[in-house]
Amino acid sequence: MRLSLSTAADVQEALAQAVRARRRALKWSRQRLAERSGVPAPTIKKFETTGQISLRQFLLLWQCVDRLERVSALAEIPTQAPRSIEEVLSDE
Repeated sequence: MRLSLSTAADVQEALAQAVRARRRALKWSRQRLAERSGVPAPTIKKFETTGQISLRQFLLLWQCVDRLERVSALAEIPTQAPRSIEEVLSDE
C-alpha cells in the first residue's frame, strides 16, 4: 500500500467539483444533466454537495461531461520502468 496525503473524502470532493465545473462550463442545469445522464437531479445535487454517489451513477455523469476513457485508464496496470541494466537484459 502506498502512502498518500489524500483521503477518500478528498477524492470524492474533487470528483464532485470536477463534474460540477464541467456541467457549469457546458452551461447545463442539474436538470439538463439529469435528462442526459439518467441520474436524478436530486442525486446530482447530493453528489455535488457531499461527494456521495454510486459508482455507476458517477460514470453516467462523467460520460456526459468528459471522456469515460479517462476514468477507465485508472484501472490500467502501470508498467514499471526497469531499475537496472540487468532487468533490461533479463526481459529479452
